[in-house]
Amino acid sequence: MLEPFYPKEWVDSTYEINWEDWKEKGKKGVIFDIDNTLVPHGAPADERALLLFRRLHGLGFQTLLLSNNKEPRVKSFAEQVHSPYIYKAGKPGVKNYNRAVEEMGLCKEEVLFVGDQLFTDVYGANRAGIYGILVKPINPKEEIQIVLKRYLEAVVLHFYKREMQNKS
Repeated sequence: MLEPFYPKEWVDSTYEINWEDWKEKGKKGVIFDIDNTLVPHGAPADERALLLFRRLHGLGFQTLLLSNNKEPRVKSFAEQVHSPYIYKAGKPGVKNYNRAVEEMGLCKEEVLFVGDQLFTDVYGANRAGIYGILVKPINPKEEIQIVLKRYLEAVVLHFYKREMQNKS
C-alpha cells in the first residue's frame, strides 16, 4: 500500500553517494531536486554543490535540475552548476520527469533521481519509472507545509525501514 512512496535507496546526503559505482552500473544521468537536497532552502550553490557538479560532469554524467520552484530561483542555481533545468515541474506528476529524461537523450534505466521529499520527489520518480534516491533534508528549518508533510513521511519511512529489515 505504501510501496509507491518507498525510495529505491535512502542515504544521509547527496554528497555521500558513490557516483563512480553508479557509473559502473550504467547510469548516465542524474536528475536533482535543489532545495534541501543540494543546499538549504533558497540558498545559492555552495562550494560543495559546485564541486559535485564538476565531478559528475567530469565522470561523464548528464545532470538536470527538476524543481517545483519558480524560474528565477531554479535558473540562478542552474547557471551556477552549469546544468539544464525544469522549473514549476509539478512533481509528483510524471510529465516533467519524462521530459527531463528526454532532454538528456537517455532512457529511464540510465537515470537516477535524487531528492529529499517522499511525496513529491520519490513518489514522482517511482511513478515515472526512474530509480529514486531519498536523501535526508539538509536543513531542518522548513516552510510549514513541508513540516506537516515530514510528519506523514516519518510514518511511511517507519514502515519502509521495517520492510527493509524484514528483507535482510
